[in-house]
Amino acid sequence: MDMALAMTFLQIARTRSFLRAAEQLHVTPTTVSARVRALESQLGRLLFVRNKAGAVLTPAGEQFVPHARLLVQVWERARHQVAVPAGRRAVLSVGCEVSLWDPLLLDWLLRMRSAAPHLAIRTEVQAPGELIEKVATGVLDIAVVYAPQQRPGLRVELLIEEKLVMVSTTPQPGLPNPQDYVYVDWGGEFALQHGMAFPALSNPGVSVGLGPLGREYLLAGGGSGYCRLEVVRGLLETGRLHRVAGAPEFLYPAYAVYAAEGEAAVVEPGLDGLRHVAGRRQHGAEVATPARAKRRARKSA
Repeated sequence: MDMALAMTFLQIARTRSFLRAAEQLHVTPTTVSARVRALESQLGRLLFVRNKAGAVLTPAGEQFVPHARLLVQVWERARHQVAVPAGRRAVLSVGCEVSLWDPLLLDWLLRMRSAAPHLAIRTEVQAPGELIEKVATGVLDIAVVYAPQQRPGLRVELLIEEKLVMVSTTPQPGLPNPQDYVYVDWGGEFALQHGMAFPALSNPGVSVGLGPLGREYLLAGGGSGYCRLEVVRGLLETGRLHRVAGAPEFLYPAYAVYAAEGEAAVVEPGLDGLRHVAGRRQHGAEVATPARAKRRARKSA
C-alpha cells in the first residue's frame, strides 16, 4: 500500500475534515479525496461519510484505524533504520514540548552521547498533540510532554515533577501589582489553579504562551510571573530574579510517552537517559556536562 494513503486516512480520522487534513498535509483537497477513493477501492469498503459537520468514520473505517497506524509505524521505523549513519546501529527519535526542552532535552542529548554512542539521535520540538500523534504513528520513539492524553497502545511514564514558582525582578514581600504581572500560559491545569489563587490577576495586561519568552520578557522589562524553578534557579542565586514570598507554587510534571510495542533495544536506552537526567534534577543535582566542567575549572583556578 502507498503510505501516503494510510497517512491521509489517519489525518482525516484525527481532524474529522478532508479540508483540514489537506491543509496539514500540504496538499490540495482534490488530492485528499483522490487518495481516499483509491484506499476505499483497494479495501472494497467505504471509510468515511461526509456531511456538513465534516467527515465521520464508517464502521469499516473505525476497524481500519489501528491497522493504518501499524502500517505507518512499521514504514517509518524501516525508513529510519535504513538511514542509519555509518558507525551507528539504530536511530532513536525523540520529540519534546517547547516549554520542556530547556534544560531537560539538552542534558539528555549530552548524556546520550556517552551512554549510547551506538545510537544516532534525532530530536524535534513541537506542540504536544503533534508529538503524541507522531509517537502513535511510529515517527517518534519517545515524546516528552506535559499533561499527555492517554491513547491506546501508548505508555506514559512520569519523569519529573517540577515546580512553577512566582518570581519577580525586584524583591517583593507580597503579591505583585497587576499592572506589572506577566501571565505565562503553562497549560489548562495551571490556568485553572491560577484563576482560583489569583482572581485579581485573571485578566493581565501581558500574556505569553511560551515559558522561555516569558522569562526573557521579565528579565528585559521587569515585573512578576510564573517560571519553572529549575530553569530560573541560577537567576535566583545571582539575584537577577527573586521568589515572591507567600505565592503558591504549582507542580509542572514532565512525562515520557512511548509505544508499548516499541523496539526495546532502541527505546530503553533513551528512557534510561531521560530517567537519569530527570532524577538528578529532581534531587537538585547539576547534570555534569563538558561546558559546566570547564566553568567549574575556571572558577577554581
